[in-house]
Amino acid sequence: MAEAAKKIALVTGAGTGVGRAASLALMKGGFTVVLVGRRKEMLEETAKLGEPGMSLPVAADMTDPASIAALFDTVKSTYGRLDVLFNNAGMGAPPVPFEDLTLQQWQSVVATNLTAPFLCTQHAFRIMKDQSPRGGRIINNGSISAHAPRPFSSPYTSTKHAITGLTKASNLDGRAYDIAVGQIDIGNAETPMTERMIGGVLQPDGRMMPEPRMDVKAVGDAVAYMASLPLDANVLFITVMATKMPFVGRG
Repeated sequence: MAEAAKKIALVTGAGTGVGRAASLALMKGGFTVVLVGRRKEMLEETAKLGEPGMSLPVAADMTDPASIAALFDTVKSTYGRLDVLFNNAGMGAPPVPFEDLTLQQWQSVVATNLTAPFLCTQHAFRIMKDQSPRGGRIINNGSISAHAPRPFSSPYTSTKHAITGLTKASNLDGRAYDIAVGQIDIGNAETPMTERMIGGVLQPDGRMMPEPRMDVKAVGDAVAYMASLPLDANVLFITVMATKMPFVGRG
């Protein structure tokens, strides 16, 4: 990853979990990382854990188009280019019966999980197509939930299906500009979002069952690998999951 020394990456949701792990792995690999999230203090903590002088914390609201636009203006004015975008920030709705979900809950998940990556990808395209050397890489955080949903997860599952569509479509549209787009689908990484799995989570058959988790560093390393590839190569889809989680098989 020697060529990464002068490359700029942007990670949304960089204050915790997968975003933090990916940011640390990218910094270790030589990327300067723009750390994006709502809470500046968490971004600064990520910066302290990483390589000195290899990050820039920027607070931004992924549900606000103006905040997203200002973020990418900051990247362009500060560094003049963008080589990697990791669309990672995401959320879920409360696990309530399908018919009890409110429109506001649905729209909040769509805004964060789908509209924000769309807007970030648009801004990244504009920078990457005009910079020299031209091109770059966009990595979307999908989910194995798009393949095997959990009970009461329709907003999250639906948006992750849509992310797969965004990955394929933007990968196609990016060819003309040397922009490679890929997706990482993650299952049961050890993050604050999956802590509830220790005590047990609802299974399709109605049981509550603890589920195995994996070190989130494995996810960060996978993102860094994807980011390190030359632009004539692309990982379109990769799945990183806890080996013993109940995903492959029946029941």
